[in-house]
Amino acid sequence: MEIIHDVQAFQQRMLAERQQGKKISFVPTMGFLHQGHLSLLEEGRGRGDLLVLSIFVNPTQFGPNEDFDSYPRALQRDAELAAKTGVDILFAPEADAMYPQGSATTVQVTGLSEGLCGASRPGHFDGVTTVVNKLFNLVQPHVALFGMKDFQQLAVIRKMVSDLNMPITILGMPIVREPDGLAMSSRNTYLSDDLRRQGLSLIASIRSVCESAVAGQRDAATLIAQARDIISAQPDARIDYIQICHDETLQDLEQVDEHAVILLAVRFSTTRLIDNHYLLQPVRA
Repeated sequence: MEIIHDVQAFQQRMLAERQQGKKISFVPTMGFLHQGHLSLLEEGRGRGDLLVLSIFVNPTQFGPNEDFDSYPRALQRDAELAAKTGVDILFAPEADAMYPQGSATTVQVTGLSEGLCGASRPGHFDGVTTVVNKLFNLVQPHVALFGMKDFQQLAVIRKMVSDLNMPITILGMPIVREPDGLAMSSRNTYLSDDLRRQGLSLIASIRSVCESAVAGQRDAATLIAQARDIISAQPDARIDYIQICHDETLQDLEQVDEHAVILLAVRFSTTRLIDNHYLLQPVRA
């Protein structure tokens, strides 16, 4: 596996690979890899001739009171995991190389980015779409893979790719969970044992409302209240949102149908967890 830090050298390398006719699979991450990331890499390995991983903790998607400085970083460990998973090229740039002095361009997807996480994290998705656009320009992938845990992010990126006529296939991959059902996240390392136990209320609420929906309860407000009761019982839980939305438009639904997804964001002390699930699909974790 080759590790490249220099932006210009990386771009020239990727252009050369494209010119040789190679199909490029790409997985963009902020590092501190876990099995969720590795599942993307494993799928990407079979989707192209060249598998590219980026590790970049993107400062523009963090708010002023968020955890940019403390976000977990472990490049050497990540590189070892990436090599074992079959990554061909690891791109790990510095922030000042990705955003040189004088950078003044932002990519914004309106509508889809404004509710849910966008409401409580203003500017977050502008940072996401800008850096993903830049990475796409550098990598020029044929296929890019993202986890479905960040459901809104996936919808926003798909919209950006469609609107800007990017010739890239976006694949959303299923959430990978810990044995206890907690959705894998780099931020799980912030949780104490007690907060982790409280965090399991997310998957507990998802299981409960999905069972109710499959059994015939289709009123979204009733199901949201059911989830809220389960999570609110945890002493350190502060609910950011619980919404049932259409999977493409992210608009709130009044009645559950095959497009209905429950989306949750909850803080446990200072750690914010997100999760989601299609309401009429079985919960495997």
